[in-house]
Amino acid sequence: MEDFSAFVGLSRTTVSKYFNDPGSVRQKTRSVIEAALKKSDFRPSIFAVNLNRRRSNILGVIIPNSTDPFYMALTRRIETIANEAGFLAFVLSSDGRAEMEDQAIQTFRSMNIAGAIIAPLGVRSHHRVLAELGASIPLIYVDSPLDETSSFVGTDNRQSFRLIVDYLCRSGEPPCYFAMPLVNNNATARQEAYVEAMREFKMTPSIVAVEDAGSWDFEKFGHDEALRILKGQGFPTGTVLCANDRIAFGVISAAYTLGLKIGHGADCDLRVAGHDDHPLSRYACPPITTVAQNYNEIGRLAIELLLQRLDENAPARHKGERILLNAELMLRRSA
Repeated sequence: MEDFSAFVGLSRTTVSKYFNDPGSVRQKTRSVIEAALKKSDFRPSIFAVNLNRRRSNILGVIIPNSTDPFYMALTRRIETIANEAGFLAFVLSSDGRAEMEDQAIQTFRSMNIAGAIIAPLGVRSHHRVLAELGASIPLIYVDSPLDETSSFVGTDNRQSFRLIVDYLCRSGEPPCYFAMPLVNNNATARQEAYVEAMREFKMTPSIVAVEDAGSWDFEKFGHDEALRILKGQGFPTGTVLCANDRIAFGVISAAYTLGLKIGHGADCDLRVAGHDDHPLSRYACPPITTVAQNYNEIGRLAIELLLQRLDENAPARHKGERILLNAELMLRRSA
C-alpha cells in the first residue's frame, strides 16, 4: 500500500479509502487511482485486507465430498448469491474425515471469515470444534443438521419418506429399507423417517441388514451389499427403498449383474426407489423413482439466512432456526 501510494502520488489514507469503497473518494481521484492500477498492475491481497477488517467479506463453506453433484450444485448456488452480495464464498471439502473438517475450520478461522455454511459429518464431527466456531461467527448447517439446536436448512425427511413410502405401498409390494452408511445424521434420520411412515400406513417396517462401511462411496456400498443379499436369500420384499439415489445406482448394478430386471411390471423381478433426485437418476437404466431435494432452494435459503445474520441492521434472529423444505415425488420406470 505504501509503495502504491507513492507511485500514484496520493496519501495512503486516500488510497485505503478507495480500496475499501471506491465511491468514497471523488471521481477525479478515483480516475487517477484506476489509471495507476492499470499501469502498475498492483492488486491488493484480499486475505491481507480481510485480516485488517473488523468483519471480512469472506464466507466459508465446508462440504463432505467435492465430487458429489448434489454438493456441487449446492455450492454453486451459494457462491452465486454470495458474490452478488459482495462476498467471496470459499469452499473446502472435509473428504468425509473429521480431521479434515477440523483443518478446514482452522483454515477459515485464520482467514477471519465473516460466517460459514457447513454440511457436517455429524456423528463423526468433533462437536466441540464446531461449537467454538459457531460461538464466534454466524454458522448455518445444510443437508444434515449437527443436532436439534443448530441453525439448519435442508429437506424434511419425514415428509419426503412419507411421500415415497405412500406411493410404493399403493403401487405394489411395501418397501424394505436399504440404509446408507453412518456418515452423517441423515443416515439415522432417514431410517427413522421410513419406520415412522410405514407404521403410519399400517405396514410393518423391514430394514435390510447391511454392513456399515463408514464410506462415502455409496455406489460401491450399494452394489457390494446388494450383490451379497441377492446371492443369498434375497430382499425381504420385491420393493427396495434406498436411503439415497447413489445407493440405488449400486443396487440396480448388482441386479443387472445377476440378470435381474428392475422395474414396475409383471415381467420385472425387483422395484428400486431412491431419495434425493441425483442429477443422473433420470438417466439411469432404468430411470430411478425418487423424491427430489430442492438443492437450489436449500442453497438460496442457507446463504440468505447467513447474510441476514451478518446484517447489523436486520432484526435479531433465533440462532437455532430450522428451515425444512418439502420434497417432490419423481415417478420413473425403476418403481
